[in-house]
Amino acid sequence: MPFDNAGFAFLCASTPFDMTDALTPQVFTPSERRITVAALMIVFLLSALDQTIVSTAMPRIVSQLSGLDLYAWVTTAYLLASTVMVPIYGKLSDIYGRKPVLVAGILIFLLGSGLCGLAGEFGTLPVLGGGMVQLIVFRAVQGLGGAALITSAFAVIADLYPPRERAKLGGLFGSVFGLASVIGPLIGGFFTDMADAQLLGYTVAGWRWIFYINLPLAALALFMIVVKTPPLTHRTGGRIDFLGAALLLVTFIPLLLALSWGGTAGWGSTPVLGLFALAAVGFVLLLVVESRVDNPIVTLSLFRNRTFATSALSSLLIFMAFMGLVAFLPLLIQLGQGMPATTSGLVMLPLTLGLIASASLSGLLVNRIGRYKAVMVGGAAVTALAAFLLSRLPVDAGLWGLVWRVALLGLGLGPAQSVFNLAMQNAVLPSQIGVATSAGQFFRQVGSTIGVAVFGAVLTHNLATGNAPAPTANGTQAAIVQPLSLAELERMAVMSQVGGQKAAPAVDIAVRHTVTEAVKDVIAVGTLVCLLAFLATLFVPELPLRSAAERAKKPA
Repeated sequence: MPFDNAGFAFLCASTPFDMTDALTPQVFTPSERRITVAALMIVFLLSALDQTIVSTAMPRIVSQLSGLDLYAWVTTAYLLASTVMVPIYGKLSDIYGRKPVLVAGILIFLLGSGLCGLAGEFGTLPVLGGGMVQLIVFRAVQGLGGAALITSAFAVIADLYPPRERAKLGGLFGSVFGLASVIGPLIGGFFTDMADAQLLGYTVAGWRWIFYINLPLAALALFMIVVKTPPLTHRTGGRIDFLGAALLLVTFIPLLLALSWGGTAGWGSTPVLGLFALAAVGFVLLLVVESRVDNPIVTLSLFRNRTFATSALSSLLIFMAFMGLVAFLPLLIQLGQGMPATTSGLVMLPLTLGLIASASLSGLLVNRIGRYKAVMVGGAAVTALAAFLLSRLPVDAGLWGLVWRVALLGLGLGPAQSVFNLAMQNAVLPSQIGVATSAGQFFRQVGSTIGVAVFGAVLTHNLATGNAPAPTANGTQAAIVQPLSLAELERMAVMSQVGGQKAAPAVDIAVRHTVTEAVKDVIAVGTLVCLLAFLATLFVPELPLRSAAERAKKPA
């Protein structure tokens, strides 16, 4: 592991460690809070944008860097690196303080962003190979930094505000995530379509600016955090659990790779089964080691906390359903309903607007009433209802039939952006805030990965067996649809965007019928997952949100 005591010493040296920091809440002035929150908003926006801005530019990147077969790896590399590092950063922030970890994360993110923008500029490089492989490696570097951004941002907010006041900010930060999902693709599309520019004698393709735009924003956030924010002295000290960190990587890197490859390589293939076996062995060893060390990376005692455990499970299920539904809705809209890509983007907009509205309102509501369970349960119930209605979508539903259903889905998903995290933080000691926050983020990302993998497998199966008779355009004949593959559909979508086609894809009515039914079956599975999430939220204990005076006390 690249983390050691000496590596962080220079970042921590400005503030001497005092064990009372772990026990006594630090007092902040209103000005210090405002400046810190402003810096964290930039950090959070950077991380959220980086997960959405790249998707629009990918067809152009693929055409220029020549790597269609590596298309998915650009996203997978980032998610893999950011997911596995989240628990490690959370523990490091408890040991060394939030500020050093956040600064280190921004620096790594800056480096990765700059390198991504340069991918392929200098041709094939030793070890790294061609431009597409370079981009994948540099996206992984970005992910290593990005993992620290959201985790540290939420942990710092937990240090600044007591849980009840924190609810409002949690909703605000959840809205930022929703906003990023709207403006990210727009910004990505703008830079992608922008003409090549000349800079210092070099021709810079428009898509490269989706990475370069991170540099001034990250530099501004870095300046504000280093120069303007207070010391953030919360620190528990202790030694890094290197063995636990290594076993965490050995467990979850193979698991996430197996989940990513299973749909294409086959769930019963030797490589995928081998990765699952390696992950299982790593998981057993991780449990053994973490139960015996004094300062574990993964604090197993947290899972004996009923509020934390049930909130984490509910969050995992909600985000499993979220990603499983959202990832395949564009296929339903474009290939099932026969709408062009631009219309598909507009249809998804109400989902984001609903998410932003409900995330903000849920934060205000929790702050007002001092309770969170009703908001949790209500959000899960609305999400399950919206998923059920989408699963019953008729082929001829039209634009408005889709719009109100996805808007309802967004309204249900909004509370999950912050309320589950708030419940987990409220249920643990202040000295465990970093670990609890990172664990919550980790479960969200793992749930998202599982959702895409499982629902993708269901869709692949449905497409492969979708050769039942389907009505033709005149409704009087029956057409037999040949087995389809998800890869073929995704490849068609990518190539159509590369070619600049803006019209709706010319899809046979029988194929439309097969795609619609296949995706609706996926959404039906998503509905079941939403119902499980709803049931899990019913078992989350209702703990009063602690006030500033109670922050240092042991939770009930």
